[in-house]
Amino acid sequence: MIQAAEPALILASASTARRAVLEGAGLRFGIRVAGVDEAAIKEAAQAEGLTPEDAALLLADAKAERVAARAPDALVIGADQLLVCEGAWFDKPPDMAAARAHLQRLRGRAHELVTALVCHRGGQRIWQHVAKPRMTMRDFSDEFLEAYLAAEGEALLSSVGAYRLEGHGAQLFDRIEGDQPAILGLPLLPLLGFLRQHGVLLRYSILNPRDSAWLHIKYTRTKPEGPCSAPHRAAAKFHWAYDDPVSAR
Repeated sequence: MIQAAEPALILASASTARRAVLEGAGLRFGIRVAGVDEAAIKEAAQAEGLTPEDAALLLADAKAERVAARAPDALVIGADQLLVCEGAWFDKPPDMAAARAHLQRLRGRAHELVTALVCHRGGQRIWQHVAKPRMTMRDFSDEFLEAYLAAEGEALLSSVGAYRLEGHGAQLFDRIEGDQPAILGLPLLPLLGFLRQHGVLLRYSILNPRDSAWLHIKYTRTKPEGPCSAPHRAAAKFHWAYDDPVSAR
């Protein structure tokens, strides 16, 4: 087993994109939605002059903390994402008219997706991470915009940028800098690294040689050179070897 039986993992998010990222990585986890007032937290963060990074961490922490209070033995993952374009913070569009206005403002410009992860366990925050993918939208036509909105429909209202990169939203962009999971709202590789350090995932495992490279041990009995005692004559040598079956094919 690559994942330990304990602690249980809980994703404190209703995001289908984040769920798909964790499922794609083969993790076993539960889902509990944290009932926090995101708008109030974001408004307070802006009033206090917090950076987008600190605000995203504050939101992710609030979600993880709320769920962890009901599951103290679990490892709870809280996540949040802010879209920042030329200093302005964007919220999820409430309707299609707002989605159109979002995309008109983002068109032809670069923006950042400030994506925060926070993990709680035993009443404490034990890890945090922020990724900032940079997205540059092309200067698409109004005709394309209307066709895009019609094709995506209300599904895009679940995204702060009014686009789904896993859908037609990929056609909006000229340039994308950052990894796909972070864009979807969950920086996967840093999270997996933390889970290995925390003992949730195994650091090393023997994998199926048909699927990936694997580590194996070669045992070779060697003949000693020159006169030596009986114990030395029975000496054996172990060799660690790393084989890559892909390159060996």
